[in-house]
Amino acid sequence: MTTALLNNAKQYVDNVFSKLQTKNAHQPEFLQAAEEIFLSLVPVFEQHPEYIKHNILERIVEPDRIVSFRVAWQDDNNDVQVNRGYRVQYNNVIGPYKGGLRFHPTVNESIMKFLAFEQIFKNALTGQSIGGGKGGSDFDPKGKSDAEIMRFCQAFMTELYRYVGPDVDVPAGDIGVGAREVGYLWGQYKRIRGAYEAGVLTGKKPGYGGSLARTEATGYGLIYFVSEMLREANDTILNKKVVVSGSGNVAIYAIEKAQHFGAKVVACSDSSGYIYDAEGIDLKIVKRLKEVEGNRISEYVTYRPKAVFTAGCDGIWTIPCDIALPCATQNEINGEQARTLIANGVKVVAEGANMPSNLEAINEFLDNGVLFGPAKAANAGGVAVSALEMAQNSSRTYWSFQEVDSKLHNIMKSIFTESSEAAKKYGYEGNLVVGSNIAGFVKVANGMLVEGVY
Repeated sequence: MTTALLNNAKQYVDNVFSKLQTKNAHQPEFLQAAEEIFLSLVPVFEQHPEYIKHNILERIVEPDRIVSFRVAWQDDNNDVQVNRGYRVQYNNVIGPYKGGLRFHPTVNESIMKFLAFEQIFKNALTGQSIGGGKGGSDFDPKGKSDAEIMRFCQAFMTELYRYVGPDVDVPAGDIGVGAREVGYLWGQYKRIRGAYEAGVLTGKKPGYGGSLARTEATGYGLIYFVSEMLREANDTILNKKVVVSGSGNVAIYAIEKAQHFGAKVVACSDSSGYIYDAEGIDLKIVKRLKEVEGNRISEYVTYRPKAVFTAGCDGIWTIPCDIALPCATQNEINGEQARTLIANGVKVVAEGANMPSNLEAINEFLDNGVLFGPAKAANAGGVAVSALEMAQNSSRTYWSFQEVDSKLHNIMKSIFTESSEAAKKYGYEGNLVVGSNIAGFVKVANGMLVEGVY
């Protein structure tokens, strides 16, 4: 390609990002997500000037719509509480908007936009017919009774139902929203609509429209992706020492599948701190604490006295390991923590959470030869199985765990292959950040060219 084409591509990307910064100066998480993707796309615009002609980047970075609404609900003391709800419908070129609902006090428009923007490309990578969206509320489920959570979910869906549907927008769970919350949301939607539209929500309980293997999907998919990264490097996960942050669904089932493949997982965490078990995490204890009893991870040491609990989460990345799997929340690994991991010999970092590594950390990993699996590729297993749930709902069929898990495994292999090949095609061989960004973007951009300007 000529220097003129390259300069034109760089100028175009810089101009669009500059406009984006001006419009969204108060939204740091969104700008961080956009910058990470933009940096990957210069070679795409260099080779495809038609994307510049049709201004694809500026069109794709602007959401189709953002819905914000009041959620008023009654607590157990009969006092009225008020929260804010969001749904960001970002892009539906490939299929109906698809993305989770997050109930957490940190939820704001910037976080919703960054998650929805990432979701566009993650969903495109799965090969399923789903577009990108995200939603949630600053409601905090912690400390709330089951009845309070039910009333909040009903109030939330009473506002949201106008904007969702099986062929319009299909929410799912995320932080603070599991099968229980999805069940309450689904029940309210049915009452309002007076119809059984099972495909409007995913993450439902099996037997009630939900798919087997959905709970396990993100964690299992993460390990399938790591296995492909290691296979490409003529290595395996067998006997590798693994550190996992978090102890929710993603972390628990990443630990389960890693152990199944012969790895030794030595640490995991929750918001209070982390546990280190040199003999290997006993997953049965973690599951009992987190899935059955709802206790803090610190209780683990009462069952395993040789394990150590440390308050605070940052120190988990000082534990020497071969594989690091950040599965907790965004921006949990910064440049300093990345350098510590590298100094301690980490070989693979793969993101189970959304944007858990900041740009400085990502660059440290890439510059030092660490195999790095970015979130939009590595944790796409959850939304992939959500799309499989939609397919089952549409056809009134119910697949076995083995069928769904097999499809998930193949999808994760395909995501790795597409990301790897895209990186190679555009001159960044081995860089899965660039590869996954480009592979997802090109699918959506081509769709936008086909349907014309709107």
